[in-house]
Amino acid sequence: MTDPFVIFTPSGQRGRVAPGTTVLAAARALGVDLDSVCGGRGICSRCQVAPAFGAFPKHGLTTTEAALSPRNAVEDRYDRIRGLAPGRRLGCQAEILADAIIDVPPESQVHRQVVRKRAEARAITMDPATRLHYVEVREPDMQEPSGDLQRLERALAEQWGIPDAKGDLRTLQMLQPALRKGDWKVTVAVHRDGPEARILHVWPGYYDGGIYGLAIDVGSTTIAGHLCDLATGEVRASVGLMNPQIRFGEDLMSRVSYAMLNPNGAAEMTKAVREALNTLAGQAAAEAGIERALIFEAVIVGNPVMHHLVLGIDPVELGQAPFALATADALHLWAEEIDLTLHPDARLYFLPCIAGHVGADAAAVALSESPQLSDDLMLVVDVGTNAEIFLGNRARVLACSSPTGPAFEGAQISSGQRAAPGAIERVEIDPVTREPRFRVIGTDAWSDDPDFPPDTAITGICGSGIIEVIAEMRLAGLVDASGLIGSAEATGSPRMVAQGRTHAYRLHGDILVTQGDVRAIQLAKSALYAGARLLMDQFGTDTVDRVVLAGAFGAHISPRHAMVLGMIPDCDLARVTSAGNAAGTGARIALLNVAARREVEALVGSIHKVETAIEPRFQEHFVAANAIPHATAAFPHLPPLPEVSFNTGGEGRRRRR
Repeated sequence: MTDPFVIFTPSGQRGRVAPGTTVLAAARALGVDLDSVCGGRGICSRCQVAPAFGAFPKHGLTTTEAALSPRNAVEDRYDRIRGLAPGRRLGCQAEILADAIIDVPPESQVHRQVVRKRAEARAITMDPATRLHYVEVREPDMQEPSGDLQRLERALAEQWGIPDAKGDLRTLQMLQPALRKGDWKVTVAVHRDGPEARILHVWPGYYDGGIYGLAIDVGSTTIAGHLCDLATGEVRASVGLMNPQIRFGEDLMSRVSYAMLNPNGAAEMTKAVREALNTLAGQAAAEAGIERALIFEAVIVGNPVMHHLVLGIDPVELGQAPFALATADALHLWAEEIDLTLHPDARLYFLPCIAGHVGADAAAVALSESPQLSDDLMLVVDVGTNAEIFLGNRARVLACSSPTGPAFEGAQISSGQRAAPGAIERVEIDPVTREPRFRVIGTDAWSDDPDFPPDTAITGICGSGIIEVIAEMRLAGLVDASGLIGSAEATGSPRMVAQGRTHAYRLHGDILVTQGDVRAIQLAKSALYAGARLLMDQFGTDTVDRVVLAGAFGAHISPRHAMVLGMIPDCDLARVTSAGNAAGTGARIALLNVAARREVEALVGSIHKVETAIEPRFQEHFVAANAIPHATAAFPHLPPLPEVSFNTGGEGRRRRR
């Protein structure tokens, strides 16, 4: 009988273990980042995991609850005393009996995720939809009977020029005590986005506390939120967490497949992401030191699949042509409609989607970076598991989506990990000695600096690190234009390690850059470049004037290394810039400026969408982009690259232009 095969997410590490092996022991054997302090006694709960059940076509597995042993007395005791979340198991107690997929949540990881989505500095004209208004309400009069709500509405019209504000049952329940306690003077939170104004809350007297809003970017891998003061625009807290849907699939199409193959798959993913949104809201309120009920509004953006799943819409139609959205329009909802616990009357605004593969997050990027206002031809690339790309100027704006996959974020890489302390994030290789130096998340010093802490735990390499090391290998002549890694004999470097018929580069200790790693990055960068090239074809150009790298990951990409790899078209490096988390910035703009919502709605209607899945030249561009940097396109802004060839009959040949 074959031993059980286990896959751990989000790391992707996998292997076979003997039946009866505990999850914790399997994690240790496979090098999975699973915490434990009590030594497996079931006391500390640091090793909590979440097994996933169902059909996972991407992994070729179907798992059932029989994959793990039933809960034992230790887990029952822990659940009784401290509580164990539904679906969670203690890794030190649960035994693997059959093929299994096991998610290690962020709080159970020794090297917890650093979600690098921060609020970018940006000047925003304050015009929020929700505002505070202090009013003096006429007292009731037996000679002119009227309701307290009607007199409050009249006071808002007379004193603030808001003639159409309406309250609801919650307003009525708080109104009379507030009016009498405040001696007929109250402060009212009014939300107005469009023709209708809603009374959300009433405080007695003058209320000088804050009211707040959340700008949320629901990404495939991470969810980020910025808690903003709706009066000042100040970002009071920026928080982020892993998207728990990653256990259903690392990329969007895997999640769509999960929804197709499992009767309750879409509902499971909706529940998971909504729980994450509530966790994020709670963390943001706690970090800012405010009551959660003071969050009166949220703006949410995400790609089409995330958009639909947050709303509870099955994304099945997004997985097959013609990739139909349930709606492309902006949405105005109550927070409670998606089970989001904020103020009881909190309002939500979802930005519009652009197309079936270009979502509300891309609309937020367009709002943030405004290619439609550029005199230059601007290429905006939001780099992630699924890349959104814009090309445009004042004349017109084109957009497309390109399936880059998770390799840029460290997944599918032999020593890859997400950006966390211990991950190599920057790399330089001496072109003469071929010796590397690197920087690790958690310290500012380079590995060859005297100040580099000698006890630094170096655990793997993250997305920005893998991009830099492969580009540096190309610059040092360790990788040829086709992506082949040379041998020790061909390169003259003892760091080259033979692996069967291929070779790898030893970066540090057991951390290798393998031929498979190079191929994974080639596939991802080829998809990215091919999408940009399709838009350039539509524009009738071979060059762009500016390149903007957006996204939390894009903020940490070195423009020079991205161009050496051929991730982006040739451009003056001085005109390649980072916009940080532009989707989050766009969401924040829409939160703090109601006019920006009308702006983005109009902009989305004017953008021309290019569907890469049906464009005949996409494959042609993809194949040509597989070379490093490119098979045919000129890169005059790069220095001459070593002309080396490590294929059969050519290994060791080396010449320079």
